[in-house]
Amino acid sequence: MSESPVPHEPPIYRRIADGLRARIMAGELRDGDRLPGENALMAEHDVARATARQALAVLINEGLAVPKRGSGVYVRLFKPIRRHGSRRLSREQWGQGRAIWDADTRGRPFTVDEVEVARENATEDVSAVLESGEVWVRRRRYSVDSRPVQLATSYFPAALVEGSAITVADTGPGGVYARLGDLGLPPAHFTEEVRARMPRPREAGLLGLPGGTPVIEVCRTAYTSGGLPVELNEMVLDSAAYVLQYDFDA
Repeated sequence: MSESPVPHEPPIYRRIADGLRARIMAGELRDGDRLPGENALMAEHDVARATARQALAVLINEGLAVPKRGSGVYVRLFKPIRRHGSRRLSREQWGQGRAIWDADTRGRPFTVDEVEVARENATEDVSAVLESGEVWVRRRRYSVDSRPVQLATSYFPAALVEGSAITVADTGPGGVYARLGDLGLPPAHFTEEVRARMPRPREAGLLGLPGGTPVIEVCRTAYTSGGLPVELNEMVLDSAAYVLQYDFDA
């Protein structure tokens, strides 16, 4: 009878990463704490610098740690945002003057910055969806618990929203969907396409993403009850910050 093969031991950098992860999960290392640096790991485990760097990179790529240039690598624990696909977009939410983000954050503090609002010529792809050659564009960044988590760019047919609060920075209670309702164009149907990809350099910078962290791209189109497209929203989400929830009837 042949002997069962002996399982291979994981490489040393993995074992170092496993030990650090266990300390994080046990609460020994807390959010914001500095992890042992490369020199400390080299001395403790008698390994080369490249091995110590690999161990830290494992935690960075898992979203458990973030490097700060010239300072070190720090624990980054963050309770994921549960993004409920249908509940957050219900008319009950924005129709009563509540922000869609209130449904996502459930009382956690959030901020919006990097806001840009401009009238632009539509790209070919945007024009094909909105059936408009000119659009009003709203760009912004969302942060939760002081951490950037999402970039969003919304496009609106210029002729439909010209002169409304959609064309200024502060859209008022209920946001753009409430303002579309004021214009007699309340959204009644949404479609979303979701895919994962690696971030572009500007996206990685604005979201503060460590190397190797993918993003989730969500592209949503809002339609009136008559089927008129009134908004195209392209969102880029930090994949480590989100849980996407969708409910379906059988």
